[in-house]
Amino acid sequence: MTLLSNQPCTRSARFSRFCVITALALAMVNAPDVHAAASRSMFPAPVYVTLQASNAVENMPDEGVWAGVPSAHYDAVDPRGDLMLVSSKDLPKVFLLDARSGKRLASFEIGPAPQGVTISRDGRWGLAVSAGNGTVAVIDMRARKLVASIAVGKVPHNARFSADGKLAYVTLQGGTGVAVIDMRKRKKVREIPVPGIRGPHNLDLSADGKTLWVRDLVGHVAAVDIASGKELAVIPVGLGHAGIDVIPGGRYVFTGAIADHVVDVIDPATFKVVKRIDVGQGPHGVRASRDGRWVYAAVTGTDKIAIIDARTLEVVKQVLVQGKLPFWLAVAGND
Repeated sequence: MTLLSNQPCTRSARFSRFCVITALALAMVNAPDVHAAASRSMFPAPVYVTLQASNAVENMPDEGVWAGVPSAHYDAVDPRGDLMLVSSKDLPKVFLLDARSGKRLASFEIGPAPQGVTISRDGRWGLAVSAGNGTVAVIDMRARKLVASIAVGKVPHNARFSADGKLAYVTLQGGTGVAVIDMRKRKKVREIPVPGIRGPHNLDLSADGKTLWVRDLVGHVAAVDIASGKELAVIPVGLGHAGIDVIPGGRYVFTGAIADHVVDVIDPATFKVVKRIDVGQGPHGVRASRDGRWVYAAVTGTDKIAIIDARTLEVVKQVLVQGKLPFWLAVAGND
């Protein structure tokens, strides 16, 4: 870059200092923002963060904040990144948003104490949990209608679809197991016991769809073989409850700890914690980028998103959110 090409910087010593200062200022203005570029490279797809105490959802890395989502709690985005579901912590509602603009498209009364939401991989169906009713609401994402309510058990908390969308799994925080829903019949057909943990809270599926990974309320993760119902391992992790994510490719399982300051990294081959990563107080939502390269943790105590390099297992950046209490994360392509 040529600076001050038309300025007579050698005309006199009196102007030399002025020219140097001006050149430096112009260099700062015109130079690329290396930090911004680095940050954007860490977001191969948008990350949507619920800001629970600010009644909003933030879209990263674009820094768009969508207000008017009362006590935004859990969120989910469809694989194409077109539509989002967001539950409210304090209202018996779930909101349907345009994931590109944040515009509210519809709202659904699902019952008291809404919790987790999820969307099938084909984008057709959404599920929304009502802990108070012991039910899971089924939402037709195309018609934008609530089409069914399925009784699943005591204090359900979160749900995940199987890869083919034929089944859904729901943690029963008031019990000791995971309910299995047949989506064609729209009914609970099975319950998988998870006796080694207390209060099944959040969950994810292994890359091959054969293993359930269940995070509880008090610092444990259980791995369960779905076909046999056998509990394969119970793994001590950070204190309290949190989200859990089997990162794309299945190399690691990450989980937070809202009553602690660590994200635990579990090797699914050995069922061992291979790294405890200090991210700050109160990490809850945890989700990897769609390529598995980065892992994002919503740190509730510092109002930041910690970005972890999934190769080195180190925190590479802490991003301050534009609101209070980042609780949950949804990632297009890994949700």
